[in-house]
Amino acid sequence: MTAVCHPVIARVHRGLRADHAPLDRRAVGTFRTLLLLVAVWLLPPDAAAQGVPDGQIRKQATAVRVAAGAIRLDGRLDDRAWQEAPPITDFVQKEPIEGAPPTEAMEIRFVYDDRALYIGARMYSRNPGAIQAPMGRRDNVAAQSESIIVSLDTFLDRRTAYSFGVSASGVRLDRFHRQDDEASFEEGFDPVSEARSRIDDQGWTAELWIPFSQLRFNDRPEQVWGLNVRRFTPHLEEEDYWVLVPRTERAWASRFGDLRGIAGVEPSRRVELLPFVAGSSTADGRADAADPFNRGNRPAGRAGLDMKMGLGPNLTLQGTVNPDFGQVEADPAEVNLTAVPTRFVEKRPFFVDDSELLNIAHPNFVYSRRIGARPSGPASADFVDYPSGTTIQAAAKLTGRIRQRTSIGLLAAVTGEETARLASRGTDRFETVRVAVPATYGLARIQQEVGRSGSTASVLVAAVHRALTPGDPLAAWLTRDTVTVAGDALLRLGNGEYEVRAAGGGTLVRGGAAALERLQRSSAHYAQRPDRTYARFDPARTSMSGYSWSASVDRISGRHWLFGATAKVDSPGFSSNDIGFLMAADGIQPRVYVRYRETQPGPFFRSYALELRQSNEWNYGWNLQSAETLSSINATWRNFWTSAVSATVGRRGQSATLTRGGPLMQTPRDWRLSASVANSAASQTRWSGTAVAAGDEDGGMAQSGQATLSFRPGPRWELSVRPSYERATFTQQYVTTRGDGRAETYGSRYIFADIDRTTLSTQFRLNFTLKPDLTIDVYAEPFAASGRYHNLGELLLPGTRQRLTYGGSGTSLVRQGDGSLLVSANGPAFLVSNRDFNVRSFRSTMVLRYEWRPGSTFYAVWQQDRGSEDAGGGRVGVADLFESIAEPGRNVLLVKTSFWLPVW
Repeated sequence: MTAVCHPVIARVHRGLRADHAPLDRRAVGTFRTLLLLVAVWLLPPDAAAQGVPDGQIRKQATAVRVAAGAIRLDGRLDDRAWQEAPPITDFVQKEPIEGAPPTEAMEIRFVYDDRALYIGARMYSRNPGAIQAPMGRRDNVAAQSESIIVSLDTFLDRRTAYSFGVSASGVRLDRFHRQDDEASFEEGFDPVSEARSRIDDQGWTAELWIPFSQLRFNDRPEQVWGLNVRRFTPHLEEEDYWVLVPRTERAWASRFGDLRGIAGVEPSRRVELLPFVAGSSTADGRADAADPFNRGNRPAGRAGLDMKMGLGPNLTLQGTVNPDFGQVEADPAEVNLTAVPTRFVEKRPFFVDDSELLNIAHPNFVYSRRIGARPSGPASADFVDYPSGTTIQAAAKLTGRIRQRTSIGLLAAVTGEETARLASRGTDRFETVRVAVPATYGLARIQQEVGRSGSTASVLVAAVHRALTPGDPLAAWLTRDTVTVAGDALLRLGNGEYEVRAAGGGTLVRGGAAALERLQRSSAHYAQRPDRTYARFDPARTSMSGYSWSASVDRISGRHWLFGATAKVDSPGFSSNDIGFLMAADGIQPRVYVRYRETQPGPFFRSYALELRQSNEWNYGWNLQSAETLSSINATWRNFWTSAVSATVGRRGQSATLTRGGPLMQTPRDWRLSASVANSAASQTRWSGTAVAAGDEDGGMAQSGQATLSFRPGPRWELSVRPSYERATFTQQYVTTRGDGRAETYGSRYIFADIDRTTLSTQFRLNFTLKPDLTIDVYAEPFAASGRYHNLGELLLPGTRQRLTYGGSGTSLVRQGDGSLLVSANGPAFLVSNRDFNVRSFRSTMVLRYEWRPGSTFYAVWQQDRGSEDAGGGRVGVADLFESIAEPGRNVLLVKTSFWLPVW
């Protein structure tokens, strides 16, 4: 029989086989063998069935059909229809006393009509005055407010669950559990639903309205859904459940009871349109007065459309045209002196929703912030109007199930061409230069559940194509095509006590020789390293392929002892940064850990855990890059305060990144101590603090501290302050590379310095809630940082930490009037520019949100981005932190409203 392979997959496969080092072939073979073993293990349908413990029967609840209009949603439970529904009342404590009866009784009832499921809840309290009911934004009061959450496994797959909740003050709490793990859920799940609650002399009551159009479920004459209910009572520190998952086990939907009685309900063909209009005005006070791109306010307007449509009972198609994310909170400020970019969190709603279904259990393959990121093409002039992002012209995704146990996720996005405008001082002439070309992004993933244990396996394919034409100047900067083929598998054994995970795949990148040369020289690869003896730099190549895989075995449930081992391998040619996030390829990383825990309350602690962890990393030349031993203790005290202490010791290693493409350089032995403490998360006033001290054998040191204080002056207000401080001295700060060096360092000078850094920042958050659907949120962060470079010198020998320090050993170092340094060392004198810095910035976002009808939201947004930078180098203090508020900067005012239109 002849095997047939898709040509794209075949090219990736050939690339994996053709990688340079013999180790690559062994690693690929190991990965294939591992996947084969996992596939064989997954085959038996009854292997390690995950469900209720032996001897127990699933609990049962019943929903009752009522006439349309029988429930008036006001939180009172005074409609006659509620008396027709049998309540569930048999709840049990998880905290503080596992298995004990609840301190306060509760009753939950379910009714439904043709359009929606209604949930009615009565939570009794012998002291209603003690009920904590602060107001807040949706999903933002779960830790401090008394609340209930009802979880529904609508597919009855014993793995996934929708959760709908409400606090005693009427704030909605929504989650989506994609895994059989109570602690793992997507907070971005915000369905169109309603909830009302009221406090009375018996406690409090709540009513929830959940349209069937917001749920996915199979088309059957009678529905049977998994069900669980959680009540949280913060002033008692108590959690009550209908179905208890013990503290020592990791599970969720697999333990649910059943909700029966829903019949004659068909999955909706839901079609929802969400058009929006937005207007903004931008004023920038930082630019030069002669800057032609900064003349007064710059108004702008835009309109777009979001769409959601049901395809069959289990699939949802979402689309967006000309999307706007102006209401999204700004990223925190930073000063990054490394060669590796920072990975910021995805906050854009379109990409957050169902994100777990569009990614595998591997950190490198998918990073949705690549779509719409800032362009990277060059633009240089006296004045440059450079785009802050790439315009997403349209995007669509399809998620859901195609069969009862098969889930899919598809994503496509198109970004447009971007240009920068250039102007020269003293002229009125403008030029335009392209900095990004149109690009298409595509991603598809299919996941299959196997057996009754909650085991899964999935395959992911992703591609990026940029519309580069022959001779295009940007072809020297941008690759043309990237293809990724990957997958993951999860095997659960011993009724969920053990997990075996495997994930990995390959990438193929193609483009012009100049673009591939830039890729090889980038911080993720540094293939030009002169002492590298494998996967050598090739300036003529027009494609590059590689692979990454990881595998782990863990004991995740058990009375006391937990343990596990993990291995991750990144080949030198692996490159996923067009649609993923890769800090550095060329690594072999094994890790092992053992943890002892106690979950039963004792005389001092409610719980505690001790852990020992060992992590190593080698590159493909078997140079040890890092080796760390970590020990830690975490404890929850009887009063629900928490504390943690950890100590880390690191061995000497060989860094492939310090010289930024030069030879290996040794790193010193180091150590790190950390301690933290926090009061109960359920307290109306919360606080926490963390202190860190670190050092190394070369005299490097770091001291940092961070504290958080969050309090509520009234039930509608919440204010939090998070100051942080860091003082660090680093003895291996890269400065620059010159080509007139000694033969011992391959003809180049790799110049380093000691750096004395200080960083101060404070994050302020203010939340004011007029009512659950009308909130004002303010985020503000003053930031100040300084750095002073001293003790300059060049690497003396590869593979060592020794430096030829300028100003001694026959060399000279003279500071010039502009702060630069004139160096004379073994050759002609040269200048090193002044790298000292002082940075001050102030970023803030104020957002008024008003959900003026279900699903339709009005936003008013004010964003500030202020800052300045100079080459002073003097250590910053608290005064610098708050002087940043007065720095010149950019102000953006935006007004946006969306309209939820349920077409069908």
